[in-house]
Amino acid sequence: MKETVSRKFRSLSAALLLVIATMTLAQVAAAQDDDQYQDDPPDRVARLGYMQGSISIQPAGESEWVGAVSNRPITTGDKIWADQDSRAELSLGSAIIRLAPNTGFSFLNLDDRTSQIQLTAGSIDIRVRQLNRDEIFEIDTPNQAFSIYRPGHYRVDASDDGSYTVISVRDGEGESTGNGRSYTVHAGQRATFSGTDSLNADVEDIGAYDDFDDWARSRDRRYDDSRSARYVSPEVVGYEDLDDYGDWRDDSNYGHVWYPSRVDAGWAPYQTGHWDWISPWGWTWVDDSPWGYAPFHYGRWINFGGRWGWIAGPIAVRPVYAPALVVFIGGGGGGWGSNVGWFPLGPREVYVPSYRVSRGYVNRVNVSNTNVNVTNITNVYNTTIINKTTNITNVTYVNRNIRGAVTAVPQRTFVSAQPVARAQVAVNARDLASASLTSRVAVAPTRESVMGGRATTANRVTAPPERIANRAVVAKVTPPPPPVSFARQQAALAKQPGEPLAKREVQNLRPANTPEARPMVRIAPPGRPATPNVGRAGNQSNQPGTRPQLERPNQQTAPAANRPDGAPAGQTGANPNNPSANRPGNESRPNDARPNDKRPDNPRPNDERNNRPGNNQPADRRPDANGAQPPDRPQGERPNQPANQGNRPDGKRPEITRPEDSTPPVRNDRPSSARPDRRPNANPPNDQRETSRPPADEPKPANADRPNNRPEPPARNDRPSNDRPPDARTNNRPDSNRDQTAPREERPNGGEQRRAAPPENRPDRPPQSRPPTSEEKRQKQEQEKRDRQNNKEEKPPNQ
Repeated sequence: MKETVSRKFRSLSAALLLVIATMTLAQVAAAQDDDQYQDDPPDRVARLGYMQGSISIQPAGESEWVGAVSNRPITTGDKIWADQDSRAELSLGSAIIRLAPNTGFSFLNLDDRTSQIQLTAGSIDIRVRQLNRDEIFEIDTPNQAFSIYRPGHYRVDASDDGSYTVISVRDGEGESTGNGRSYTVHAGQRATFSGTDSLNADVEDIGAYDDFDDWARSRDRRYDDSRSARYVSPEVVGYEDLDDYGDWRDDSNYGHVWYPSRVDAGWAPYQTGHWDWISPWGWTWVDDSPWGYAPFHYGRWINFGGRWGWIAGPIAVRPVYAPALVVFIGGGGGGWGSNVGWFPLGPREVYVPSYRVSRGYVNRVNVSNTNVNVTNITNVYNTTIINKTTNITNVTYVNRNIRGAVTAVPQRTFVSAQPVARAQVAVNARDLASASLTSRVAVAPTRESVMGGRATTANRVTAPPERIANRAVVAKVTPPPPPVSFARQQAALAKQPGEPLAKREVQNLRPANTPEARPMVRIAPPGRPATPNVGRAGNQSNQPGTRPQLERPNQQTAPAANRPDGAPAGQTGANPNNPSANRPGNESRPNDARPNDKRPDNPRPNDERNNRPGNNQPADRRPDANGAQPPDRPQGERPNQPANQGNRPDGKRPEITRPEDSTPPVRNDRPSSARPDRRPNANPPNDQRETSRPPADEPKPANADRPNNRPEPPARNDRPSNDRPPDARTNNRPDSNRDQTAPREERPNGGEQRRAAPPENRPDRPPQSRPPTSEEKRQKQEQEKRDRQNNKEEKPPNQ
């Protein structure tokens, strides 16, 4: 009996020990995965796509500026400068950001749920197409932090001297915070925030569209009217460029397949471009083709009878960005000598990151980009990541043996960001068969790898003035520490060639208690809701007395000058201009329609905003801004400014010629950053503008954005200002925007007169359109009665 009990006890003890051991191992594995989760890179980056003029970039952590190249991924710490008469566009998938001339831009933080922008000077146009409830979208300028709360269309102008910011909300809603105060800006409003020690706000009806706005709207149509949008997730960055360079066809095995139509014979994916080193992903492909972004960072490639086709990932799944979806060959030996080779992954093949990641990340980056078996992903993860086996020996890759699919170059070409196409080396079947396949090429980066394809232009490109480049901004959300320079990481990277440093390793390299270790931001204290000064800038606001100054940035060369003259006018002129009429306080705000109306009134064209950033590229407009934007731009002056509408614009932009235009109300009104004031002049033009205005990409009512689009609605449609007219449109906004865009544009064509129709939607717009009160009716009847009586009395004498 005792022996039996003893045996049972020993059995139970052994079983218990086994359970404990299993749990311990599971906890260790979970802890390991949690640690790796901390090292997971963001699921998204921004794409530097369209560029016009002189665009420079300062890679994260570096001190030198180099010429920018299209299709370069942009992430936290990267700085961009759009010089005079230059423009640029960045896409996040869920949002599109456009830079006007003389604009200093950077991402203080860009991760899966935060988009924190630093705008030191100039103007940016932002179309937020989708915004989830837990996402943060913040634009920080020298004197305030603006938080976007709903999908919509926004414009932010920062004066050249950093003394004021103008925020225009065509569609959507947001809040400005600074120095203990917060102000809500609604659809159809333009708010000028002045002062640095104390934040003062002047709000008026938004003005008409200017050149910069019109350009942004035309770019929006590429997204709204894109055929490719039907075949990819809306958050796939760069899909809009596929329309003009290829066609879509359905395949029974792979679904929708896109075939490039403008490639040379013998072309293969990942052949025309170069390799950059971009932390925290490491080796990143930057393609030279105008369409070369989406097909190289999402999806998979397949060869059908000698023609390459790209298969996008599932439409319903949020895509995860990858630096390059390839398998590497050689790179540091293995029969390949000093050459490095690679070929594209095919359908259902697992991508293995060369950077440290969690199991969850590997699942996401694969499931979102191809139809792949999760079990296969797990097996590959355990083999390559957990067991740290980079060589791949038990996988058959469909593209490995496709003729011309493998591309190889000397290591020197690879690490120095040189064009691959010019340095390709022949690859014979015997070497290819014996070469080892790997998820990570064991080659350490160099300075050229970090500076990118135009590294040789360092210190030979136009860079922002030091006062703008090093200007601090106000932030509501605390950003992460500044990136560590490559020079500090180089030695550690050389010890683990081809593998980026983990976050903890980077933190250990960050200098303590030095300016280099602190972000150039001032965290704003919690803001108490405050009431802004409300003006009926009406059409005059278009003139943007305030705006002019902003344009001043474009003039960068002589920012002060531009600003000075217009400053007074530009400053608050707009508010004063229609203080009582159009804008009447919050009322205007409720009546989104009204803002819309006004919008038309202020012909967008007149808007100097564009000019003001320099955006207007046409320097001509800028001229007005020059004088118009004195740094004082204080709101007070602005109100006075109304009369100076024209001045304002002139001061704003270098294009002093513009001033004359301003006379015509058309552009000048708007040009100056002051946008607020000039609106009035634009009236006649407004009509014309109006037409255009409706067509604005924002086919959706601005109000619509405000509603509840904020969370998920693709907002891309919402954001069109169109919604602005009727609040109701909010609902339509989400999807209709896209479709409506086209129609709206037509509206603009015939629109000026049609504008009458818009007014109906926004009854407020014309003050007189307000239905008379009962008291007014009574007074009118009495007056008519007296008039008739007087006429009778006068008749006899006349006879």
